[in-house]
Amino acid sequence: MKNNMRKWLLSLAVCAALCGMAGCGNTADTPKDTGGQEKATAQESENEKPQASETETEEEFEISDLKGVPSDYSKEENWMRIPEVTHEVDTFYLYPTCYMDEAEDAKPICDIDNEAVRARAQDIYENQATVFEESTNVFAPYYRQSNIFAVVGLSHEELEEYQLNEQRTDVYAALDYYFENYNEGRPFMMAGHSQGSIMTKIVLGEYMQAHPEYYERMVAAYPIGFSITEDWITRHPYLKFAERADDTGVIVSWNTEGKGNQGQHNLVVEPEALSINPINWKRDDTYAGFEENLGSRIMNEETGEYEIVKGVADAQVDTERGVVVCTAENADYAPAELFGPESLHGHDYDYYYENLRENVKTRVNAYMGKK
Repeated sequence: MKNNMRKWLLSLAVCAALCGMAGCGNTADTPKDTGGQEKATAQESENEKPQASETETEEEFEISDLKGVPSDYSKEENWMRIPEVTHEVDTFYLYPTCYMDEAEDAKPICDIDNEAVRARAQDIYENQATVFEESTNVFAPYYRQSNIFAVVGLSHEELEEYQLNEQRTDVYAALDYYFENYNEGRPFMMAGHSQGSIMTKIVLGEYMQAHPEYYERMVAAYPIGFSITEDWITRHPYLKFAERADDTGVIVSWNTEGKGNQGQHNLVVEPEALSINPINWKRDDTYAGFEENLGSRIMNEETGEYEIVKGVADAQVDTERGVVVCTAENADYAPAELFGPESLHGHDYDYYYENLRENVKTRVNAYMGKK
C-alpha cells in the first residue's frame, strides 16, 4: 500500500517542482495598511440563511477542550499569505494534506515550521487558492496538520475526531488573529481542500456557532474534497448547503470520482454526502458536458507553467452517492487504498478551475448587491 501511495505522492512532488520552476512558491506578502473600513453586515434573506432557533439565540455556545498550545499568528512567518487588501471581500484558505512523512519515528502531527510542509503548501496554493484571488483578498495561515501515513486506516468518524487535536487549535488561533487584526469587518469566504476542508467543516460546525457575529458576514464556504452530509446539516440548522450558483451564506462542496468508484470506499466520501455540480451549479443529476467547462488549470510539463485547457472534464452529480462523476480520459487517479480505484480527489479544483473562479465572482457580486 505504501508503495502505491508513494508513487502518487511522488507525482505530486514532481508537479510541485515544476510549479517551483515557474516561480509559484512565494512566501507571505507583507501586510499593508488598509486604513479604517466600516464593518459590513449581510442583509441575507430568510430563505438563504436559516436563522438560529430561539434556544440557540438565548444560549451562548463556547469552544472548549482545545489541545496543546496554539501557534503564534502574530508572527508573519506563520502565514503563507497576508495579501495587500484590494477587494471588498476576503477568503480564508486552508491547504490540503502536505505532511507526508513515512519514517517510523515521524510525528503524527507536524510542527508549524516544517519546511517540507510549507514548500508543498505554497505550491498547492498556486493550483487552488489563486482561483479566489480575482475577487477576494486571500489569507492563508500555516497550521499543524496530520501526517497522511498516520490516518490511512481511520474511518470517517475517527478521521474527523483526530482533527480535533492541535490542528483545530491552530486553525482557531489563526481565525482569532485574522478576525481581530486583518479582517476589519469585511465579508469573507472560507475555503479548503481535503484535510483543509475537514478543518473548514469543523470551523463551520463549531467556531462559527461560537461566533455568530463573524458568521453573519460569510459570503460562502468552499470545503471542497471532503463530505458535508445531510445529517451534519440537520445537526447544524444555522448552516445551509448551496442550491444554485448565486445563493450566499451557503456551503459549496463536491468530491470528484470516475464511474468505477461506485460502491467503493473513499476516505473523503461519507454516507449521505452532498455535492453540487461545479459546472452548472445544480444539485440534481443534470449532466454538464465537456463543452460547458470554461477551462481546467493544467500543468504544461514542457514549460513548467499552468495553462487553461478546455474539454478536459465533464460533471454529473450522483445524487445517491453524493459525488460528482467525471469521465475525463487519461486521468491521474488518487491512491486506491485511500480513495477507491477511480478517485479524482487531486483534481477537485483544477478540473473546474475557471467555472469555480466565475462562481466565486458570482457569489461575491450577489452578496455585495444585497448590502
